[in-house]
Amino acid sequence: MDEQELIRRVQDGDEWAFGQIMGLYKDKIVNYLYQFSGDYQKAVDLAQETFLRVYFKADKYRPIAPLSSWIYTIASNLAKTECRRTRKTATVSLEDIPNNFSSGTYYEDPADSGLVRNLREALDGLHPRYRIPVVLKDMEGFSQEEIARIIKRPVGTVKARISRGREQLRKKLEKAMTAEPYPAEKEVSEHGRA
Repeated sequence: MDEQELIRRVQDGDEWAFGQIMGLYKDKIVNYLYQFSGDYQKAVDLAQETFLRVYFKADKYRPIAPLSSWIYTIASNLAKTECRRTRKTATVSLEDIPNNFSSGTYYEDPADSGLVRNLREALDGLHPRYRIPVVLKDMEGFSQEEIARIIKRPVGTVKARISRGREQLRKKLEKAMTAEPYPAEKEVSEHGRA
């Protein structure tokens, strides 16, 4: 059964069809939302809110865009709201961040933890207007046209934001790579020489 048929059945109150949609998108949406919060539990909570809205607002979906675009639009709006709400007081514990992001599967590789930590910090430092298009493009694999539909901006704006976001990330990563190592990494290297 294709996604259009599934969402049509959800519009008719079919809970099984809703479960199928959740099964298709749950992990992807949690991973996507994790990029914004840096907190797995918060990402899960936002994903649950996303799917509640998918279920209760299914009648608002129109098949002019792929179902995935509509779901990611809901998740993006929730992520932006959460970023605004917590911007002044939010802190992210870097110890809670997985060392690798790969198709929604997290695994640890101690050899590159510093690089991933730098990337996580650089991503966290981007304003949501750049972070959302960069994550959608480079981590979620959406086309610029799909991103334009998700964030409701012209394709030219999306291209510019992706370009600026990537440039800001590059500068932040260059700066981080030339900085002092993290204390734990420095300690290990000093003990290694002793």
